[in-house]
Amino acid sequence: MSLQHRYDFVWIFDVKDGNPNGDPDAGNLPRIDAETGHGLVTDVALKRKIRNFVAMTHDQNEDTLQPGEKRYEIYVREKAILNLQHQRAYTALGLDRTEDDAESEEGKKGKKKRKGSGDAVELARQWMCQNFFDVRTFGAVMSTGVNCGQVRGPVQLTFARSVDPIVAQEHSITRMAVTTEEEAAKQQGDNRTMGRKHTVPYGLYIAHGFVSAFLADQTGFDEDDLQVLYQAICQSFEHDRSAARGEMATRALIVFEHESKLGNAPAYALFERVQIERKPGVEIARAFTDYDIKINEESLPAGVRILRIC
Repeated sequence: MSLQHRYDFVWIFDVKDGNPNGDPDAGNLPRIDAETGHGLVTDVALKRKIRNFVAMTHDQNEDTLQPGEKRYEIYVREKAILNLQHQRAYTALGLDRTEDDAESEEGKKGKKKRKGSGDAVELARQWMCQNFFDVRTFGAVMSTGVNCGQVRGPVQLTFARSVDPIVAQEHSITRMAVTTEEEAAKQQGDNRTMGRKHTVPYGLYIAHGFVSAFLADQTGFDEDDLQVLYQAICQSFEHDRSAARGEMATRALIVFEHESKLGNAPAYALFERVQIERKPGVEIARAFTDYDIKINEESLPAGVRILRIC
């Protein structure tokens, strides 16, 4: 069933003694707002959690797919070659791609640039939306090489920002083994390797999300997909454990449902109704129980209701 409502949501999650999103430009330190000290987690990192959860919970082997299951393949996945994904659309639909020969410079071999015709591109774009969950959810630019057009996704996420400033800690760690025999010889059998690890003692983060019913009509994102999205947000951290993210958890998913597809109130006015503060007497937060989450449900704008998903 197609979406009949606009949705805006607040995603609240926390981390304890872990690194929620390392910054490769800063030696993998937790991402941070340099001016305020608040922690950050990028929208790309959050979408990765959702993609991984959907890929894990839906069989991706084409030989064992159940009817309709192919709708939950993942386009941007580890080691994927995107142009090969595009080619699948043309092959599945039996479409031809036209070849345009670029002009050759004198003495140089001419290059061929492959593009799909306008009608073929649109059909391929629709096929990609139908078969790949993340394409019809988040959108994608698929005009590289094998042209499947571009999709503007109905679901968008912001960066997550911590409620309070965080302290990024750096720890020395020791591995009781070395990689090569040469290293062992240099250490005369001591075989120790030193390394660094970065953590946040505790951080409570808030991300905002938006679901457009109008864009959902264009990609085929429906009510079933919305429920998969909610499930992924609520449970993704439970299946994403690692040494750097041992204790991350979604603490709340608060959804504002609009009566109309256009929306009945600005998103910012709804987000402001969710207030998170440290409890009285707590100077340094080290647990979720150190915070109070208050949702102002009084005098909601007409046509808006609040759903507490998890």
